[in-house]
Amino acid sequence: QVQLVESGGGLVQAGGSLRLSCAASGRTYSMGWFRQAPGKQREFVAAITSSADSTFYTDSLKGRFTISGDNAKNTVYLQMNSLKPEDTAVYYCAAKRNQRGSLYYALSYDYWGQGTQVTVSS
Repeated sequence: QVQLVESGGGLVQAGGSLRLSCAASGRTYSMGWFRQAPGKQREFVAAITSSADSTFYTDSLKGRFTISGDNAKNTVYLQMNSLKPEDTAVYYCAAKRNQRGSLYYALSYDYWGQGTQVTVSS
């Protein structure tokens, strides 16, 4: 019953910034961002709890990426700064229905968006 729609992707020069948005229908869930480049496994980027009292990041991205949420709009954001070519990937948002399973793993999530392409040029 949950639909997720990502937006905000595009082509940006190295060192630039983008803000991704994910609009969700239905009730509020814990939300995560993942990314996947061609030939690579989907990897965790960031997550935020449904109460928005805790955030989690991949260590290598912490400091450049920030996840936030707007409960009134039922939308989660990913602010991406100091982008590098290796950040190029399809970025997905996902919703986790309950507290079972780790926020760091894709299989813990119940609903997924269609993805938005982020390309960082050198």
